[in-house]
Amino acid sequence: MTASPSAPVGATFRWRGPDGTTLHPDTRHTLADGLRRWPVVEGIPWLRPGRDDLRERAVAALDAGEPDAAAVLLLGDADDWWEAAPPPPEQLRTALRAGTLREAVRLLGLGRVGVYFLHRWSDPSWLAALALTAAHPPAGRPVVDLACGAGHLLRHLVRHGHRDAVGVDVVFAKLWLARRFVLPPGARVSLVCADLTAAWPLPPPTAARHVACHDALYFLPDKAAAVAAALACAGPGGALLLGHLHNARHPAGQAGLPLPAEQWTALLPGATAYAEEELTAAAVAGRPPEPAVPAELTGTEAVGLARDPAGPAADPGLLQPAPASPLRPNPLYVDGARRWPDPRWAEEYGGRAAGYLPERWPAEPGPDAVRRRLLLDLPERW
Repeated sequence: MTASPSAPVGATFRWRGPDGTTLHPDTRHTLADGLRRWPVVEGIPWLRPGRDDLRERAVAALDAGEPDAAAVLLLGDADDWWEAAPPPPEQLRTALRAGTLREAVRLLGLGRVGVYFLHRWSDPSWLAALALTAAHPPAGRPVVDLACGAGHLLRHLVRHGHRDAVGVDVVFAKLWLARRFVLPPGARVSLVCADLTAAWPLPPPTAARHVACHDALYFLPDKAAAVAAALACAGPGGALLLGHLHNARHPAGQAGLPLPAEQWTALLPGATAYAEEELTAAAVAGRPPEPAVPAELTGTEAVGLARDPAGPAADPGLLQPAPASPLRPNPLYVDGARRWPDPRWAEEYGGRAAGYLPERWPAEPGPDAVRRRLLLDLPERW
């Protein structure tokens, strides 16, 4: 495997390593800090700390002219929450030749996370992320998506015209999916594999940034440190959006290391708070979400927070796919019937998704078909 000739490297700033040291390219496929060398595969720097053996093996493979071998090594690396063993190297090597996102997530052994990626465009937490973003948009500022996964939000913003974007995630396989299948071809998006519990890979901002972290902060043990670092990453006049923060008092909010709603809001003083259910409903209705008062957050499944001192006007267009996007029927419908992808997805998302996805494909989808996610802007090779 070699990177596509058109594969972008994104912004030209210098990455920083896990100890905060600025990295410099020493070859076309590695970065160095003077002591250690770090692999870069498909334009994605891999900067995870505490995995020196894996780092050195990947660098050695790249030095030997074997990018496939380096990619296989990094594709087998998971986060600390993942309990499954990596697929055999032969299977990961086959994944390098996958023709679709569906085939790739299967070969990568991503299990429930793969199902989540495939159907992210339909789930209620995605609609909540869109509503939060539309209410507090980037407004031309550089975008940093923390724990970006397979790049769904980055794709959405790039297609809406945002050109300066960075995605950070701790799992290389997710970023590889973003680059290969999810991001628009030629998108100027920088991706970096790094651990947000170590020194952050981005240099200090030279201008205000729009920083977002959706459906991930509840996994981090030191949430206050992560929020402080995210605010520093946003810079003066920058925005910080924190989406889908699991409410520890809600039965559906027990995954990860959740907090009660009032502890989430205390982490970001001055932020506008939203209930997850209101954010989802607003996206379906095509209207701005209503901020929540503390009492309304007590029973929500998850909290959304946004702090933006610049206060740009809302951008309702971000609730929908970009104009002229090719739309396809939601793949959750098979032979006209709605079928959840598996029982786990149905338990986590089906109850609220049923509020906008009917059991049967309508005889004549109405003007709200896009808002209700009957029609989706899926990647070409979904």
